[in-house]
Amino acid sequence: MVAVETKIRKAFVMQVFADKHEEYKRRHDEIWPKLAETLKDHGASSYAIYLDEARSLLFAFVEIVSEERWAAVADTAICKEWWAFMTEVMPSNPDNSPVSQELKEVFYLP
Repeated sequence: MVAVETKIRKAFVMQVFADKHEEYKRRHDEIWPKLAETLKDHGASSYAIYLDEARSLLFAFVEIVSEERWAAVADTAICKEWWAFMTEVMPSNPDNSPVSQELKEVFYLP
């Protein structure tokens, strides 16, 4: 019997600089294949980011298989390189990770 991985849904918000909306989208349209592969290797799927242009607010949703595997992405060289690359277009923490706020799920319709 094949084991089915349970998906954990995560959502979070970030900001993008008001004058960098198009650049943010362009960079994600051209996401580095190694980064996409790393995210998938760490159990991420159905990853989407939406832009509220009026507030320069980014809403992100991702399904993961493990909190530990997801957290481990931050320790990869490719993720750190991507974060450094993105500091030009969005607020970042001292380690270059994007400033983000995790959201609490209050409703889900499967």
